[in-house]
Amino acid sequence: MVANCAGVLALGMVAGAGLWMTAAITVAVVVLLGNLVATQASSSAIAERTAPRRGQRLDLELAIGSRVEVAIDVTNHGRLPIAWLLAEDLVPSASMGHPSKGQRGALEIEGARLGVFMLWPGQTKQLQYAIRCRRRGYFQIGPTVLETGDPVGLFRRYRLAARPIYMTVLPQTELVSTYDIGSRRPIGEIRIRDNVMADPTRLRGIRHWQAGDPMRSVHWAATARTGTLHSKVYEPSSIAGATLVLDFHAATNPSRHEPVRTDLAVSAAASIAATLHDAGEPFGLVTNARDAADRIRTEGFQGDHRVRDQAGAAATMKGNSDRLRPVVVPVDRGPLQLRRIRSTLARLERTGMQETNDASPDRALSLAELIIESQSQLNQETTLLFIVQNASEADIASIIGCSRRGWAVAVIVNTFDINDYSRVAGPLIAERIMVNHLSQPQSIADVCRAHVVR
Repeated sequence: MVANCAGVLALGMVAGAGLWMTAAITVAVVVLLGNLVATQASSSAIAERTAPRRGQRLDLELAIGSRVEVAIDVTNHGRLPIAWLLAEDLVPSASMGHPSKGQRGALEIEGARLGVFMLWPGQTKQLQYAIRCRRRGYFQIGPTVLETGDPVGLFRRYRLAARPIYMTVLPQTELVSTYDIGSRRPIGEIRIRDNVMADPTRLRGIRHWQAGDPMRSVHWAATARTGTLHSKVYEPSSIAGATLVLDFHAATNPSRHEPVRTDLAVSAAASIAATLHDAGEPFGLVTNARDAADRIRTEGFQGDHRVRDQAGAAATMKGNSDRLRPVVVPVDRGPLQLRRIRSTLARLERTGMQETNDASPDRALSLAELIIESQSQLNQETTLLFIVQNASEADIASIIGCSRRGWAVAVIVNTFDINDYSRVAGPLIAERIMVNHLSQPQSIADVCRAHVVR
């Protein structure tokens, strides 16, 4: 534009055309003033997130069905008025679903998250809307993109203003009616039918002493009272804790079942963890899933951009993550452990998915590779409770290998089709591994109803 004005001005001077010179000077003045006004307006507009506010970086933990009010104050701190300013709070498009196709997203927006304002010096206007959480997940709301320019429309400026908030929508938990999955570790909290070793802390009764009874089992009070030797009889027991092993590889969790099946697996895992917490039992988590928190950008929230899409792409969460190590929460007890498990479960995403950008799948661990990678971190005192939707031959062999190496193993098959369940459960049942069928959300309450036989 400046080069064109200079060329017209030079041509007018050579040809002696005053009208051309006047037009060139006028256009040059308009261009310079427009550039100055657009730059001043972009630097003067300030956006600040006022609700919800819990510090400079906002991390919220919410339940499914929660409603969050979002408010952003846009202020003109300059000395000149801003003729027009467009403010938009970014929301991940993948979480919005496709209303035209009848697909509900994980988030539902109530109100307008985009507004156009005219601001006088010192004036403040508010952009306000609400978010309804429909499904578990980890979501970045924001940052706010400000677009402004000169009144003529020759220049536009895009800037990222209010920093984003991060929402963790916790999975739904169901009441598990009975949880009787015990490990092979003796001296625990639940009674079992048979065990190699009895629990010396659980006295069941006394009987006459028999040859081979150890002296430490003699009931001396009954012996002194009756004059004949009596022995104590103990109940076998076991620890009811569990290490939850979730398979989230896309090869065994096909897209046609999403997001129903993965959400059902997460809900079942959260329900079992809550039940173990209420019983005072230890529990942990191991999974090959991707933690959505790994996709957060730590840079790109500052600076001006010449293209609107560039401004949004600079601050949204990354599409994939090259992290290949498993997500592991060590076995522990208590409310902090339950909160850590639920937050981690809420953020889990499938791995190994085909990306549309570069047509290359994410790097991911299969279930068999996950067991090998995390074997040193698996707790021997708790049951390995696998939650799988489908399983390859290598995955089934790895689960059986864990049982043969001394772990107590139980499997929950998360599928609706009875044929898929039979294919996975058959080899496991043949190895005397307990298998449960998780077919629908109502099955969570009874999925762990089993009496332990060791």
